[in-house]
Amino acid sequence: MKLTNEEKRGVLVVRVENERLDAHIASDFRQAMSDHIERGHARLVLDLVAVNFIDSSGLGAIVAVLKKLGGKGALVISGLHDSTLAMFKLTRMDRVFSLYDDIDAAVTAVSG
Repeated sequence: MKLTNEEKRGVLVVRVENERLDAHIASDFRQAMSDHIERGHARLVLDLVAVNFIDSSGLGAIVAVLKKLGGKGALVISGLHDSTLAMFKLTRMDRVFSLYDDIDAAVTAVSG
């Protein structure tokens, strides 16, 4: 699993560099994101622009990150492709997470 991180206006942008967010990397992903939260990052943008497939394990890992924040921060998603957006809609996670087309819009939404 490969993640890249960038801080923008006090928001940590985490980009998943893998094409798939699935059972093979879900646990490592969840741990890496938990580490960011434990280091004090409470406003997060998860950039999934490189991801073209997400399964229930990957989606579950994202939900676990949201739960780890415990209402004391924000986690928004950017860069979904049609295939990954379909998974969010199918599971109604598009009602749980705020979804943005690009990083700048996502950062603006959580930086204020």
